[in-house]
Formats: sequence, C-alpha cells, structure tokens
Amino acid sequence: MNILLTQMLANADSSQVEGLSRFFKTGPGQYGEGDKFLGIKVPVTRSVVKGCWKEMIPDDWQEAGFPELEECIRSEYHEVRLAALLALVEIFGHAKKLLGPGDSGRRSAEGLRQCCIDFYLSHTSYINNWDLVDLSCYPLLGEWLMDKERTLLYDLARSGKTMWEQRIGIVSTMTFIRHGQIADTFAIADILLNHRHDLIHKAVGWLLREAGKRDKAALEAYLLPRYRSMPRTMLRYAIEKFPEAERSAYLNGHAR
Repeated sequence: MNILLTQMLANADSSQVEGLSRFFKTGPGQYGEGDKFLGIKVPVTRSVVKGCWKEMIPDDWQEAGFPELEECIRSEYHEVRLAALLALVEIFGHAKKLLGPGDSGRRSAEGLRQCCIDFYLSHTSYINNWDLVDLSCYPLLGEWLMDKERTLLYDLARSGKTMWEQRIGIVSTMTFIRHGQIADTFAIADILLNHRHDLIHKAVGWLLREAGKRDKAALEAYLLPRYRSMPRTMLRYAIEKFPEAERSAYLNGHAR
C-alpha cells in the first residue's frame, strides 16, 4: 500500500477545490489549465509528508529508485504531486543521517542524494506549476549544486522544454544566495530577461530582490543598464525593498 497516496486521498476536502483551482489558474487558456485538486492546503500536505516520508524509501532504492513516489508524482492531482516532491526533499535532506559514514558507493548518502536528483530531473514534466517548482527546486538542485558545476541551471533557463523548467533554473539559485553567492542569479536572470511570461518575470524579480538583500550595490549595478527595458513586473519585484524615493526613480526612468 502506498501510504503517502492513501493519506493524501484521505485528506481531500471538496470545499476547498474550487478556490484552489481558481488560485492556481486551471481555467481554459490559463497556465494551470486542466489541473485537478483534492482541496488539500500546503500545511496539511506537509503534515502528511512529515509522518511518512521515510516509508517512501524502499530497501532496494539503489536499484528500484522510489516506486511509490513515482506513483504519486504521476498523479492527476496537484497536491499528490506536491507531496511526492516534498517527500523527495525530506529524503534528500536527511540522506546523511539515514546512511552513516561506513556506507560506500551507490549505497552511500551521496548515492541516495544522487538518486533523488535523478528522480527529480527525470520527472520535470510533472512539475507543472509555480508552487511545485518553488517548494522543491532549491532544496534539491540548489543544495546539490553548491559544490558542483552549475551549467545544468543555465541550460534549464535557456532551453527548458517548459517555462516551469526555466523557472527551476532561476529559483534554484536561492540556495546560492543564502550562502552569499549571487553571481549565478544575475547571470541566469540575463538569460530570462526577455521571457514572455509574467510568471518568469515574477520569479526573476523575486530572486534579484533576494540577491539585493545580500548586496544592494551589486543589484543596482545589474539594474542600471537594464531597468528601462526589463519587464515592469520583474523590475517591481526586484526593487520592492528599496526606499520609496529610489523605487520611484526606477519606475519613472530616472535612476542613475
């Protein structure tokens, strides 16, 4: 029995379905068109995951992967897909505690972490809304790439098959920002600067703002040659924490 799936289905709340469907834009022509909901809010999903994520790791995970998470990530229901991703984040984050230093090779903590990343990257077609991206990518890809080469994120931003893969490319840099590394955020923002969708504009602006909290001068140096031509939503998000007079100068084209 897949306990994660069973418990998620048991927490369905039909009274919440309409509101969640509206919030995540599931109508015709909207970015979440056709997605289905059980009516489960995120805190409830997190509680379910907290109680059973360890049971999602089979004894033979190094050969079998995560078959129960596979079933969940392929679900037609948004919240079940989110639960699979949050469970994956838990497994990844606890890998070093689950597998002691005496283990080696594929059975090592690093092997389990690699298995999580492989699962994530092979299932991005099911990561198809902003919350699924934002709650999973930087605790997984961002953490994984902290001590590794980061071309993967640039490739996702530049050539992702969906805008959700492109969003993964920029939002994953949140982990780097939290460690004081902001160069990748600016570089990937440049790749997405002229993207057509406002959900990318919001994500880029958000990450620029977070980078600016670490180094405002670096953010201003990035914005000054670009702010007049960058999408308005992106700019508004990026300068949200600036003093009112500075925000006004940027928005009115007078920043120097």
